[in-house]
Amino acid sequence: MITATAYAKSPVSQAPRRVSILGSTGSVGCSTLDLIGRDPSHFDVVALTGNSNAELLAQQAVAHDADLAVLADPAGLEDLKSSLSGTSVEAAAGQDALIEAVTRPTDWTMAAIVGSAGLRPTLEAVRQGKSVALANKECLVSAGDIFMEEVAKSGTRLLPVDSEHSAGFQAIDPNASDAIEKITLTASGGPFRTWTQEQMKIATRDDALNHPTWSMGDKLTIDSATLMNKGLELIEAYYLFPVEPEQLNIVIHPQSIVHCLVEYSDGSVLAQLSSPDMRTPIAYSLAWPERMWAPTERLDLAKIGSLDFEAPDYDRFPAPLMAVQALKADNGSTTVLNAANEIAVDAFLKRRIGLPSINALVAETMEAVARDGLSKPKSLEDVLALDALSRTLARTLLQDMI
Repeated sequence: MITATAYAKSPVSQAPRRVSILGSTGSVGCSTLDLIGRDPSHFDVVALTGNSNAELLAQQAVAHDADLAVLADPAGLEDLKSSLSGTSVEAAAGQDALIEAVTRPTDWTMAAIVGSAGLRPTLEAVRQGKSVALANKECLVSAGDIFMEEVAKSGTRLLPVDSEHSAGFQAIDPNASDAIEKITLTASGGPFRTWTQEQMKIATRDDALNHPTWSMGDKLTIDSATLMNKGLELIEAYYLFPVEPEQLNIVIHPQSIVHCLVEYSDGSVLAQLSSPDMRTPIAYSLAWPERMWAPTERLDLAKIGSLDFEAPDYDRFPAPLMAVQALKADNGSTTVLNAANEIAVDAFLKRRIGLPSINALVAETMEAVARDGLSKPKSLEDVLALDALSRTLARTLLQDMI
């Protein structure tokens, strides 16, 4: 058993690291604060932001002595102010306040706002030129070229937080990146790994949210059920790692112990293993370039006994192929894919469509946008405009499915 004395041995040994968390009330944000709360002397919380949960955001801000708490939804501002009354925490709300929070001086920012809502604040965080822990998929999926140009321009250290990309980041030898032959991301297979197509047609919301290994937010859990999450992660991997789309691969690994495998030209394969707990990659990014203690279950390989791998079934799970095709098109299709998927997943969670209709709506939206002409976005404004157009078309097409 690891006791509290372990915290004093944390390798985060310099002056307290100033940190901000965008999306602190979500799953990744809560896990990040769990780690910070176990080692508070090494971190100084500057700003916390949430979407609409004023009560939880206020509790977090007080517990971690944050300077600022911001709600994206202005409707909750009065509740936030009331909850923070008598404390030293400043309260604010709205998009302008969110951007202002990002510009406050920090050493490290967790970008965990889910969906396209995280694009602008995350991009602004990158422009500050510090370390950004990236948990927002949309920045790379919807605006990969634009986002990475800003990363290069600002000199920001981008630290991937997805377990697969964090694993790849750790397994890539910076002195031999040109010798990489293949990068393989693992996928648990989700709750429907052994279901037939007929069974999947009648899958319920509760079935899809019953993930066998990971604890995530609803949207990410549904993406895992359709394997769209793996498609989005392949797009991210293209921008994060020195590979072409043809060098990216996925393999089904139900135990979720191995997270990424990097194969080199000499036949060596380097892999990162850990228990399926998001606090491991979060801790890695939080302490980088050092490491810190995390309260995660330690691997007992003898007890685990065996690790299983199998090829993905793209007939039942076509989403990864759709994502790679969109990436290769290099014309904004990934932006459309992401926007349509958000609309489709939301409709499924609200029980308006069945599971197979998620991919169907995404495919129909991509075809509809392509018919109207599609050109590669050149700015964030272009990305947001294409995102809005895609959502409008997806909502229209959705009505024909209901």
